[in-house]
Amino acid sequence: MPSYWKQAKQELAAQDDVMHKLMQHAGEAVLSSRGDAFTTLARSIVGQQISVKAAESIWQKVIAEVPQMTAPAIYGGNIDLLRNCGLSQRKVTYLQDLSRHFIEKTWNETTWHEMSDEAIITQLIQVKGIGRWTAEMFLIFHMLRPNILPLDDIGLQRSVSLHYNANQPIDKDAIRKLAKQWQPWCTVATWHLWRSLDPLPVAY
Repeated sequence: MPSYWKQAKQELAAQDDVMHKLMQHAGEAVLSSRGDAFTTLARSIVGQQISVKAAESIWQKVIAEVPQMTAPAIYGGNIDLLRNCGLSQRKVTYLQDLSRHFIEKTWNETTWHEMSDEAIITQLIQVKGIGRWTAEMFLIFHMLRPNILPLDDIGLQRSVSLHYNANQPIDKDAIRKLAKQWQPWCTVATWHLWRSLDPLPVAY
């Protein structure tokens, strides 16, 4: 469990009645990291622009074909096998480019803990197929950063619409303004909004 989790929940519940209800609904479940940067980024690429359920189904097929989820295994793997798991050619290309960055040690992972959220995002989006959303998933699910608000996330948009806007569409600017009351715990708020839509924990 992130060290800030309990404090964040207490503060969010005190300042936002909706968040208080969502937290009661979520129970004792918490955000956790899988501890592997490559797997988190690969899983985020697989999950781009599809539902959590579809992403999980495809991911299970991928790891059945590639049990050792490592950069060399993906980079040198059989493209047709990956395509047969339900991945588009574009996503296979993205996974291979991600693998290349890890193999060539483009990044020094030990420095990420000293870098700001925006600095990490800037670094990660140099990889084909990693945009801001994927980088934000990495910050949430690998780095466990406490204050990430992924405005492009469809689940976040849908949940905010449902709980704060009478189930009517809501734009990113309005979500950003609403989220000011969640500072500095936007990650925790976002995670609970996701859980309200699907009891299966969102994880990358």
